[in-house]
Amino acid sequence: MKFEQEFLNVIRARFKEIKRLGDRTLEQLSDDDMHWRYNESSNTIAVLAKHLRGNMYSRWTNVFTSDGEKADRGRDDEFEDDLHSKADVIAAWEDGWQVFFNALNSFTVDDLLRTQKIRGEDHTILEALERQHSHYATHIGQMMFIGKQIKGEDWQSLSIPKGKSEEYLKW
Repeated sequence: MKFEQEFLNVIRARFKEIKRLGDRTLEQLSDDDMHWRYNESSNTIAVLAKHLRGNMYSRWTNVFTSDGEKADRGRDDEFEDDLHSKADVIAAWEDGWQVFFNALNSFTVDDLLRTQKIRGEDHTILEALERQHSHYATHIGQMMFIGKQIKGEDWQSLSIPKGKSEEYLKW
């Protein structure tokens, strides 16, 4: 297998993994939990999901024919906490990921070195994917942290629970 195809396989798997962490976080939380914030300058899970959707639409529609920072994006509006229910949050979350995965799954090895503009700067698709993986993982990490703060002892670990490493390694 060529390196380029292996990269596409790996990056697709990595994005599925980080989405699954977000999915498993959302599953544990209630409607009210979607709007919890530590303080007024903090984002809620609802806001983070809405922001990710906006970013995914902006970056991954018309990838090769328009700037990844769409003029009509309304990025500042993404930080308004106006998704009313957990169902609304999940709908926004899934909507954004659908757009992203449609683009990701359409890329071939020949696309990896093609360029996309993001805020007027050229990025190879390879670079854009790496950039967005970091961005999405950061926000999903925030969602997980918020979820853990809300749930406390009732939080269901998304990896090896604290104090369970040796048990896990016995597999």
